Amino acid sequence: MLRIGLTGGIGAGKSTVSATFSECGGIVVDGDVIAREVVEPGTEGLGRLVEAFGEEILLADGALNRPALAAVAFSDDEKRAVLNGIVHPLVGRRRTELIEAAPDDAVIVEDIPLLVESQMAPLFPLVVVVHADVETRVSRLVEHRGMPEADARARIAAQATDEQRRAVADVWLDNSGSQADLVERAKQLWFNRILPFARNIQAGEPVAAPLQPVSFDAGWAGEARRIVARLQTACGHRVVRVDHVGLTAVPGLDAPDVIDVQVTVESLDVADELSGALRAVGYLPLADGIDAVESDARSTVAAFDHSDDAALWRSRLHASADPGRPTNVHLRVAGWPNQQYALLFTDWLRANPGADLDNAYRRAWEWADETGWRP
Repeated sequence: MLRIGLTGGIGAGKSTVSATFSECGGIVVDGDVIAREVVEPGTEGLGRLVEAFGEEILLADGALNRPALAAVAFSDDEKRAVLNGIVHPLVGRRRTELIEAAPDDAVIVEDIPLLVESQMAPLFPLVVVVHADVETRVSRLVEHRGMPEADARARIAAQATDEQRRAVADVWLDNSGSQADLVERAKQLWFNRILPFARNIQAGEPVAAPLQPVSFDAGWAGEARRIVARLQTACGHRVVRVDHVGLTAVPGLDAPDVIDVQVTVESLDVADELSGALRAVGYLPLADGIDAVESDARSTVAAFDHSDDAALWRSRLHASADPGRPTNVHLRVAGWPNQQYALLFTDWLRANPGADLDNAYRRAWEWADETGWRP
């Protein structure tokens, strides 16, 4: 099963993308639909809203008067927090029920308007954000939904900013053009990235990491932050730390287009226990043993040629199943030489741009001794 997080500001076009994914075969779990369902007449949710905001939020037939609720709840941050505190847990419970009922090979598209605000982005292997600028969204809300302009602007202002959405977006779908253009881009995304991602997970086949260097990409840092947050959320208290390491972690350096992340654990037993959690967020086991970086380092250190010491270079290696973002996840034990060297190597390169990589292990540790660096 692959879970996709889909979001976007009100009026951005998220519903169009959601409908397109559904037509392509995705199982859409729509937060708006669920949010309406959990506050229907006779539900716990509606009763709690009336208790919090009064009976003036009801229509004559006892159903929720949504414009009246919005006028009250969006008037200040405290009231909006009360609304979210009532509705969000109920929506989450119902969402869980729907997902658990889906088949194992399903692609679940979780359409969540407040995905950013609720800090849910790290829960998903892939987050898709649909974007349109503020003026375009206001125009759509006024023309197509009959919303007063002041209300439209207030709703937009109460949601996450574009910068906050960009920070969590693995995919940024621009909807400044026609609806047909958006549908076509959504289909391309589905068939070129999402569906292969799901199939790779089902088959247990991670994506091969590229080997040839490309020009430095300033976007690597943001991608790494999302991956680190995803891994921290998936692994929780069982990890000591999670770090972006390797060549793509060095500003300005050309490198193969693969994000390397080190997950530090207390033991290899813990690393093995995390395999299921990593698979759930799209990272599949690739190898067991010494990886290429560790092998290069060991080749320069005779002290680690002995069998007892060689065991201290063992690790677990996972790789992403997402064809759109090659990633290596190295699980290493705290204090072992490979774990320390991954941190040292990255910091050494950051401090010494353009350093010659011949005998990097020896030269990096010389620099560590000179500067007092410690992991």
